[in-house]
Amino acid sequence: MDMSVGQVAKRADVKISTLHFYEQKGLIQSWRNSGNQRRYDRSIIRRVVVIKTAQQLGMSLQEIAQALSHLPRDHAPTEEEWRAMADRWKIQLDARIERLLTLRNNLDECIGCGCLSIKKCKLRNPEDMLANSGKGAVLWK
Repeated sequence: MDMSVGQVAKRADVKISTLHFYEQKGLIQSWRNSGNQRRYDRSIIRRVVVIKTAQQLGMSLQEIAQALSHLPRDHAPTEEEWRAMADRWKIQLDARIERLLTLRNNLDECIGCGCLSIKKCKLRNPEDMLANSGKGAVLWK
């Protein structure tokens, strides 16, 4: 069953402009009916909800697009297809969680530092690894 942009917006609890934006970014797709009105497959609701949830959790649109690129665009993903996407995404999320834990666990050392103590900064220069890059300012990720 196809749905209008207004119906999808209501069911997914987003603004119509949000759907247009997602479509412009290639995250979702629609087609035009004979009256030149946008139409969406009912399965787009789940995709929109995944996009919104990922955004709320801090994922960039680029990361979301990369994850969704593995899902079919012409039909609702199967449970196996969703699971495969989720497994790939979990690797990225685990890496992000690890970086956030490192930040959280070492942030107290930054109080009053101003990154002037670059030789001992666990966040910017763990174990003074930049010393091997020579003298002067060297940036780390």
